[in-house]
Amino acid sequence: MVRAVCEEIRQHGRRTLEVTADVTDRQGIDRLRDLLLENFGRIDILVNAAGITFRKPTADVSPQEWDGLFETNVNGVLRACQAFYQPLKESGAGRVVNVASLGSYVAFKEVTAYCASKAAVLSMTRSLAVEWAKDKICVNAIAPGVFPTDLNSKLLNGTERGRELLLRTPMNRFGDPDEIVAAAVLLASPGASFITGQCLAVDGGFLASGVNS
Repeated sequence: MVRAVCEEIRQHGRRTLEVTADVTDRQGIDRLRDLLLENFGRIDILVNAAGITFRKPTADVSPQEWDGLFETNVNGVLRACQAFYQPLKESGAGRVVNVASLGSYVAFKEVTAYCASKAAVLSMTRSLAVEWAKDKICVNAIAPGVFPTDLNSKLLNGTERGRELLLRTPMNRFGDPDEIVAAAVLLASPGASFITGQCLAVDGGFLASGVNS
C-alpha cells in the first residue's frame, strides 16, 4: 500500500519517502520526523489518521482492550503532535489535521472505547489550536461519516447496522475516500489560514439530520 502510493506520487514528478512508523513508539515517530527533515528540509503539515476500533459490550471490555485502543487513537495523536511541534512552528504556517469521528459527537452502540477516544481527539484538537495559535499553527480535525474500509467493512456491508447508518444519512450512501482527501487538502492549504480549532464533518448530512422520512 505504502509503496503503491509513493510510486503514484513519483509518477507526478514529486519526491516522497517509503517509511512506516508506529504511533505507539515515540522514538519511531522522532526518527520519522528527523528523516523527513533530512530529506526535505522542512515540515509544514501533519495528518494524524492512525486509529483502531472494536465492537464489544462495554461491560465486557477489559482494561487492556480499553488502554490499547487509547494508546493508538489518543496517545498516538499526542505523541505525533509533540514530536512535530517544533518543525511545524518553524514552518511559519504549520497545519495539523486530526481524524476525529462522528463518535466524537454521538454514541454508537458497543463502541464506547472508540467514541470516547475520538471525543478526546476532538478536545485535544481544540486545545492545541488555542495553545499553538501564537506559533501560527492551525490545528483542525475531520469527522468522517461512514466510509467502508478494511477496518469496518464487516460491520457495515449488508448488516442491520449498515442499513441503519444509511437511513440516518440524508445522502443515503456511504462516503468515498476521495471526499475525505478533499477535506484534508482544504485544511492543509493556505486557504485555511484563519481556520483553527474546528472539526469539519464529511458525513453526508448525518450530524445535521433529524427525521429523514
